[in-house]
Amino acid sequence: MVETERTLSELQKEVDLYINSFKEGYFPPMELLARLTEELGELSREVQHVYGMKKKKEEEAIRSLEEETGDLLFVLVCFANREGISLENALTNVLQKYKVRDADRWTKKEEEK
Repeated sequence: MVETERTLSELQKEVDLYINSFKEGYFPPMELLARLTEELGELSREVQHVYGMKKKKEEEAIRSLEEETGDLLFVLVCFANREGISLENALTNVLQKYKVRDADRWTKKEEEK
């Protein structure tokens, strides 16, 4: 089954439909923040295992960086939805900020001819 690419807005709507199919709905902001922290820790642990010096013990499950990144993104989408934040707008605005603020900060690649 081939998935078509979806926008952040479409993904936010899909998560919203999923979460709102339960009576409990979204967790409160502090709970979501705690979950974000937890998921970031799990992603960090996987990055450490793959690229760092501290490898997992034999009995520890190895999870993919993609899976852990997905878990983190899911909770971030939940937080954004709960707070009425458009991730497309947020990312567009921050990207513009970086383009202006850091315009001369890094060495530009030369264009290929």
